[in-house]
Amino acid sequence: MANASWQIAASGAIPALVAMWVVDRLDAKRPEPPRLRRLVTFMGMLSVIPALVLEMVLMGTFGERVPPPLTYQGASFHAFVVAAFVEEACKIYVVYRIVWRRPEFDERLDGIVYASRAGLGFALVENVLYLLREASLGGQLQVWIMRAVLAVPGHAMWTGMIGAMAARRRFDRRGLGLAGGYLLAVAFHGAYDFCVFLQMPLHYEGYDWLARLVMPALVALTLLAFFVLRSMARTALRLDDADATLAARASAT
Repeated sequence: MANASWQIAASGAIPALVAMWVVDRLDAKRPEPPRLRRLVTFMGMLSVIPALVLEMVLMGTFGERVPPPLTYQGASFHAFVVAAFVEEACKIYVVYRIVWRRPEFDERLDGIVYASRAGLGFALVENVLYLLREASLGGQLQVWIMRAVLAVPGHAMWTGMIGAMAARRRFDRRGLGLAGGYLLAVAFHGAYDFCVFLQMPLHYEGYDWLARLVMPALVALTLLAFFVLRSMARTALRLDDADATLAARASAT
């Protein structure tokens, strides 16, 4: 049983790896260097460490002044501040630190590719940690499925939004840029986590029926994030293709 538990926890890396393959397919026309993609992913995995440290510092600083997660106020604080605010900052810092100034970052779509890679590196480690926390095999299987469908792609899409908006600002001087993308990602990430954390206060107040109604909001938020990022990716690819065509014509003449 223990071996099976560890095997399921280790298999929690699979959804992130599959999602990385999907992200790479988006950039199939002019792919980024594999070594740089792997580096961003690895640093995204390591970004779990500063995120945990910062979350502990936040709780140590404000913990006594913030209601516990069993309350609605506490659920909001943990969702938007402790989780979304900190984690999105750590993930996008990886992109800024590793690739932002590199010559390989030469297209708008690169912002989505690298940011999603950082988010998926983070999600890979977080997923395994969540699975290790589950005491029962059934609990692990339930968490595996839920996170594979929702949370793992969510991490890629939330951070991908930051990369998309930052790259659009960089190349076109349009949009809200890094700050706007970060706030959008925090809003999506925080809303998702709030729906998860909301289950506890609703359960303790006897509103289990309402807690079950809140759960579909996770699916809705994930689908909305998908359509938002897909629109950003299509715009980035269209503009990148136009730039590539102009560059090819210029070199031919």
